[in-house]
Amino acid sequence: MRYLIILLAFVACNTKEDVDLVVHNGTVYTVDSSFSVKQAFAVKDGKIIASGSNEEINSKFRGDSTVDLQGRFVYPGFIDAHAHFMGYGLSLETVNLLETQSWDEALKRIKPSATIAVSQKARELQARGEDVIGLGAGEPDFDTPDNVKQAAIKAIQDGKTKYTDVDGIPELKDAICAKFKRENGLIYKPSQVNVSPGGKPVIFNAFMATLNFGDEVVIPTPYWVSYPEMALICGATPVFAEAKASDNYKLKPEALEAAITPKTKWVLLNSPSNPSGAGYTKEELQGLADVLLRHPHVWILTDDMYEHLVFDGFKFWTIAQVEPRLYDRTLTMNGVSKAYSMTGWRIGYAAGPEALIKGMAKVMSQTTSNPCSVSQWAAVEALNGTQEYIKPNQELFKKRRDIVVSMLNQTEELVCPTPEGAFYVYPDCSKAMGKTSAGGKKLTNDEEFAAALLEEEKVAVVFGSAFG
Repeated sequence: MRYLIILLAFVACNTKEDVDLVVHNGTVYTVDSSFSVKQAFAVKDGKIIASGSNEEINSKFRGDSTVDLQGRFVYPGFIDAHAHFMGYGLSLETVNLLETQSWDEALKRIKPSATIAVSQKARELQARGEDVIGLGAGEPDFDTPDNVKQAAIKAIQDGKTKYTDVDGIPELKDAICAKFKRENGLIYKPSQVNVSPGGKPVIFNAFMATLNFGDEVVIPTPYWVSYPEMALICGATPVFAEAKASDNYKLKPEALEAAITPKTKWVLLNSPSNPSGAGYTKEELQGLADVLLRHPHVWILTDDMYEHLVFDGFKFWTIAQVEPRLYDRTLTMNGVSKAYSMTGWRIGYAAGPEALIKGMAKVMSQTTSNPCSVSQWAAVEALNGTQEYIKPNQELFKKRRDIVVSMLNQTEELVCPTPEGAFYVYPDCSKAMGKTSAGGKKLTNDEEFAAALLEEEKVAVVFGSAFG
């Protein structure tokens, strides 16, 4: 049996090697069954920076030594101990602290996207000739408007196919500023605007620019599947604040208050919601804003991607519009994917504090670089051009919503609330648990329910527990 002893700030503990460990600064020792030190590792600022004997590590790394080293990050939840030591007379070597660690340990901390997995499975079945109804992908089924397509064609013909500014062309930033002023009453300068290759990269870039190990991100449940995984990738801890079904899946101020700690860096709000379709009223947002005003260390990220997909006269509001005192620490995110049926064009955008926007651009400069140049010109036309097709699309989705909700609520096993926006429904299938599907499968959870629906009825849906 092999153990680890971790000495951090004069606190010692031992644990079996299959227990998750978090190390930021200190010394890690591997020992044998008699607790004789076999190997020592120096950890500084979240990196394993050196390996050697106990004597070598203690002599070389006491105090604030500055050394030229190469190492790998130590992520929350595990120790990535593949590191090289360079200098100080120690031999260059690769070490493996837990022997079971591998290059993909970071990937083990996150889950693949359930929505993408379901959509991929549906496409595979369709490719084999099976008639599958795919309800997993969150995208409109109608085409991109002609004026937007023509703008893209013109951009290609005009040679606008080169690199652009890393976080968006000036023309698109101007269009975004005009959109925020026209539709939300929010005033931004182009220097406060970020354009990324989709809404997901907007959130990821903001997290990567701001999150440190130990930070927390408050996420109301149910949530879009990528929110917690992006926080984990960036080293933070997702903290889930329950939005109850009895409250129409909308977060209450007291639940938000309970979730915030001194470690909270971000609170993420999504209205209308993916997956529930719940939308926050002005009064409900003000209640959450009152909580956030009491916590000036917390940043707010609003995912407003479904702003234009609202029903029954629902009035859309975003929190910086409702409470101007939160303007300076709110990142308001949106995009062209849903309202303009441009999911594959990959353009998301956000506006917020200039320092944050600069940080996000820095992340992009070393990762994605600029969004697709042609897509940016198409997005300019989407925002500046005619908006006449938005209302008919709303009406079409409302008709579909009404039909689906009515049909689901006619079954004995499903209870489906009526969403205020987006194009999702979030039915409760708990009454079906313990029953047997038409194909003879015993259903014990929602994942099995969704699997039976696909296998037996050829209807692809995402199981609700994937959304928290």
